[in-house]
Amino acid sequence: MYKLFFALRYLRKRRVAIFAVLSVWLCVAMVLIVISVMGGFLDMVKDRSRGLLGDLIVDNATLEGFPYYQEFIDELYEEMSDQVEVATPVIYNYGLIRMIRSGFTKPVSVVGIRLDEYRRVNDFGSGLYYDRYYPGTTTLDPHRVPLWGLDEQGFPALPDEYEQAWQTWCNAHRDDPIVERYKPEFLSWFRGPGAYDQSGGAPGYAGDESDARPGIIVGCDIINKRNEDASYTRFYPRGSEMVLTLLPITRYGTLVEGGKPIARAFHYTDDSRTGVYEIDSLHVYVDFDTVQRLLYMDPQELVEGGFTPARARQIQIKLKPGTDPLAAKSDIQYLWTQFVADRKVPAGSPEARLLGDVGVETWEQRQAPFISAVEKEKVLVTMLFGVISLVAVVLIGCTFYMIVSNKTRDIGILKSVGASRAGVAMIFILFGAAVGVVGSGLGVATGTVFVQNINEIQTMLANINPQWRVWSPEVYTFDSIPNVVKFSEAATIGVLAVLLSMIGALIPAVIAARVWPASALRYE
Repeated sequence: MYKLFFALRYLRKRRVAIFAVLSVWLCVAMVLIVISVMGGFLDMVKDRSRGLLGDLIVDNATLEGFPYYQEFIDELYEEMSDQVEVATPVIYNYGLIRMIRSGFTKPVSVVGIRLDEYRRVNDFGSGLYYDRYYPGTTTLDPHRVPLWGLDEQGFPALPDEYEQAWQTWCNAHRDDPIVERYKPEFLSWFRGPGAYDQSGGAPGYAGDESDARPGIIVGCDIINKRNEDASYTRFYPRGSEMVLTLLPITRYGTLVEGGKPIARAFHYTDDSRTGVYEIDSLHVYVDFDTVQRLLYMDPQELVEGGFTPARARQIQIKLKPGTDPLAAKSDIQYLWTQFVADRKVPAGSPEARLLGDVGVETWEQRQAPFISAVEKEKVLVTMLFGVISLVAVVLIGCTFYMIVSNKTRDIGILKSVGASRAGVAMIFILFGAAVGVVGSGLGVATGTVFVQNINEIQTMLANINPQWRVWSPEVYTFDSIPNVVKFSEAATIGVLAVLLSMIGALIPAVIAARVWPASALRYE
């Protein structure tokens, strides 16, 4: 009992121990912040990769794509119905987007998708902005621009389809203040040619059926301005007309005859926010059949008769819950091999080359180089800060050595009244543990608060001096700093801090245990 009594007494009374506590405090906070940010970054990479790609990807990694994709999807549903939940084809290409109203032009990556299937395969649907508040109204099919006007009571209103969708969202979020605060702003996003002109017009649609255009979903960082609070300023109302220009590629990997770009008009139907800046600042999404036709990847008539098979760039697959991705990958790869053999495609033909390059990957394998690099960075940075944190151990050792030197007479008195060597040593080891507990507790609390508010702290510093902004989405891929602390990591760091504090106190404790009572009582 005397061991704990003296350990706590020294902690309260010896001011020099404050420096040991401070060193543990700062080191624990520093390591926790680094591990949380790097670990959060790694988790974001994995989460976003899984959310954008599905469980498995069938791909030949060329813009030419590969044929017989739909036949293979049908075979997946038939042969692997117990493992495959959804499969959808995707086309990737490049193009230019131009806003008709402003003339704004930017190169983009064009993604052709079947929206309903694509949303079921991955988390794409959760990032659609307008569809959040007007559920079910985001479409890639040809449609006319919705225009707001006045209802029978003279209040601003949208066409019935959009009003009903808005009411659906309102009923699901009755307690959300955004319901009353933002509806007028939502209405303003639907302004366009022929919109309500202060004369009491009724809500409706612009033009006639000939004015219908396919929908296009735009990455939120392409045409919007991101504010410091992570919100977006939208400069173009929903329904704005855009022109997408594409370069069609043949199955031989060359431009189609004539090599002329193809431009088509679209209506801006929604914007997508994945949280990955490189995607949100580059990708636009259009209907799969539309982009397939524009790129001449649909069936093309041959001079010698017949048609070329339609092509897709990729098949994304979502597996049923509980399915082992690696086992499913092997099964799908085997099924693909058998599928190609059954097609009996002539050797040396363009189709044979495209089919031969197709492979199957899990989302982790597709992102393996990036994930591995981040994992290694996390380990390296943690090791560096861990080595720096050993300074705390040395500081504790020096602090306790000074205390032992100053408490030699106390040690002699304790031994003279029966305290054992082990008992004296245990006083200083418990003292070290107390320093570790207090320092690690303060460090974990400080690190947790700092990490949870790290984006707000960065914004505050940037407001003082823009040069102090350390996290830019253009540089670090994601648009915000990870701000989640894992309990397991915080607990591990805290326990290690206590153990290292006890190790730092070990040598002074041994020195104290070896003090002879007679020598200690004569000590001045």
